[in-house]
Amino acid sequence: MSAARQNALMNCSILVLMKQFRFLTATILVVILFKSCVNHDISDPELVDATDASLFDEANESGYTYYQSGNTISPAAESPHGMYKLRFNSIAFRALDSNGELPENASFPKGSVLVKEVYRNSVLVGLAIIKKAPTDASAGDGWLWAEYDLVGNPGATITGKGSGCIGCHNDTPNRDLVRTFDLH
Repeated sequence: MSAARQNALMNCSILVLMKQFRFLTATILVVILFKSCVNHDISDPELVDATDASLFDEANESGYTYYQSGNTISPAAESPHGMYKLRFNSIAFRALDSNGELPENASFPKGSVLVKEVYRNSVLVGLAIIKKAPTDASAGDGWLWAEYDLVGNPGATITGKGSGCIGCHNDTPNRDLVRTFDLH
């Protein structure tokens, strides 16, 4: 084979390799751009706005710790909830001090869930739930607020943004809108 022919074949091979390299580079760039523009994993509950059903389900998961060992708490005179027990998910529980309370002027971390089990005549009749979700579209003052019967039918939905709740809970803003610690 002549030297000129070998040179031509080598130049042709180099051109093919360069085209393949450009194609591979372009493909990688497209993948990187696509990944950076696509919403993150929607199964991550912190990245998806909550629904009434998802909040109810989350409140009924295991792993909650009761306030005051699960003793029933008498309401303050102005409370619409009646007798209740309060429980915290693990995120909220880690924010409590050695007395089992949120320190004054502290805030619960994002993802904290507090569940108030409401009792009438010693019978559980419903749940009042708040979840710290400051970026959720339904949050009111950084919290999702909802009330449910025992099968998950909402009495107060998260889309209300705590409109019937925040007025009372603002009375103790030094504990991140949670009144239990100062009233009981």
